[in-house]
Amino acid sequence: MTKSALQIARAAYQPKVPAALKGAVKAVDGEMTQSVADQEEIKKLFPNTYGMPVITFEPADAPQELPAVNVGVILSGGQAPGGHNVIAGIFDGIKAANKDSRLYGFILGPGGLVDHNYMELTADIIDEYRNTGGFDMIGSGRTKLEAKEQYDKGLEILKQLNIKALVIIGGDDSNTNACVLAEYYKAIGAGVQVIGCPKTIDGDLKNEVIETSFGFDTACKVYSEVIGNIERDCNSARKYWHFIKLMGRSASHIALECALQTQPNVCIISEEVEAKNQSLDDVVNYIASVVATRAENGNNFGTVLIPEGLIEFIPAMKNLIAELNDFLAHNEAEFKQIDKTEQRAYIISKLSKENSELYASLPEGVARQLSLDRDPHGNVQVSLIETEKLLAEMVGNRLAEWKAEGKYKGKFASQVHFFGYEGRCAAPSNYDADYCYSLGYTASCLINAGKTGYMSSVRNTTAPADQWIAGGIPVTMMMNMERRHGEMKPVIQKALVKLDGAPFKTFAANRENWAVNTEYVYPGPIQYFGPTEVCDQTTKTLQLEQAK
Repeated sequence: MTKSALQIARAAYQPKVPAALKGAVKAVDGEMTQSVADQEEIKKLFPNTYGMPVITFEPADAPQELPAVNVGVILSGGQAPGGHNVIAGIFDGIKAANKDSRLYGFILGPGGLVDHNYMELTADIIDEYRNTGGFDMIGSGRTKLEAKEQYDKGLEILKQLNIKALVIIGGDDSNTNACVLAEYYKAIGAGVQVIGCPKTIDGDLKNEVIETSFGFDTACKVYSEVIGNIERDCNSARKYWHFIKLMGRSASHIALECALQTQPNVCIISEEVEAKNQSLDDVVNYIASVVATRAENGNNFGTVLIPEGLIEFIPAMKNLIAELNDFLAHNEAEFKQIDKTEQRAYIISKLSKENSELYASLPEGVARQLSLDRDPHGNVQVSLIETEKLLAEMVGNRLAEWKAEGKYKGKFASQVHFFGYEGRCAAPSNYDADYCYSLGYTASCLINAGKTGYMSSVRNTTAPADQWIAGGIPVTMMMNMERRHGEMKPVIQKALVKLDGAPFKTFAANRENWAVNTEYVYPGPIQYFGPTEVCDQTTKTLQLEQAK
């Protein structure tokens, strides 16, 4: 296989790890835990894995003689930079404890466990993938592990391969599934430990003890590089407004981090829109007013960052989508009989007055996406809505109205972009390479300590890596009850952007200046070799949260 010069150089990179992981370790119990909410319900659902203590690993006086152990690993959900280093960390950790330990990868996610599709991961395979992006070593998938039949089918292959521990690398839903699986295997005495690792570029799996989810750092650096390039182009040509949609359906962490790194003229934060009960019209007017102000200063150009999930956070849009979902679910046959040219008018005539007016105000393309593109559950596929085009078009229309009224004299031309998949499989930054390897090695220590229902945790990561704190936290600690598909279920609580948190406050304190003036920052590409302040820096979000 042909390799680039960077691939060859990165293969030789040795991830930096916490000092505690460099020799023999011992698990030290911290305080006992409880779930973030709904304690009684969560305790009832997880009698065997609830209330366990936080674990910290410290150097041990002498290495323990540990028996060989077979371990399984699953990559679950969307890709995130650094997954291969988590697997490398698990491999090196179990081998350091006993060279006869073995690691098996289940192919294409949790479905591989249920379908008994696996491969043994040997040293030559692992070495081929160290410090590389992507999940292509074993692939990933979105099969949900939620039925007893699946757990039992999985247990068959785990018994067959004599696997005593399973590591599930995934986001909040995947780790919720891991916790349910850990509880079930403990309840039936299956003799299989289950450990989770926090993965998602969206950055919404974090709390006091999980500082960040892996991949967020790299993805934001990739997006910020390209946003910086667009800002440079924008400031060179001085004739376009660039509307840039960024991944992050459930939370705006990526948009906020990229704004802190690149200082665009506008960045919309979904959580703020919802908190202020803003309408789509409010968002359009805000962007249009920034465009108009810059035009008065002779600057007919700029950049706007938009989180992918914005539409779902606008209360009025949320109400419209809910009514549309309900109406089309009950009138699907009739709707299909209506001529395509008449469908928009038909829907407008059937909705409540408020939602009818909002639907009528939407550009035709977006209205069509809302009414036609449904998922298997009959819901709008929000991720398919081209919010960047919607806002660019609506801002253009608003400015045209203002021009006719003599309120605006500038020129407006837009370009639209969506940055998503470009960031999910990038070669991990030094931070993610180090953090992921440490998470994997910590997972192996949790296995060696006999733990189950824990998530691997590495903290204090704004400090140099040897000062990082490795340990584990019970997954039940992060859970609450939420309505899913019409019934209450235990799930890991999503971490949204905190409007009283340091990252948002820093953004809010600067955005008026960034809006009017051209204060662009150009981060450039990820640096792997060179001074530590360039190569090993963490996200602005983490620096501000940790006040470093």
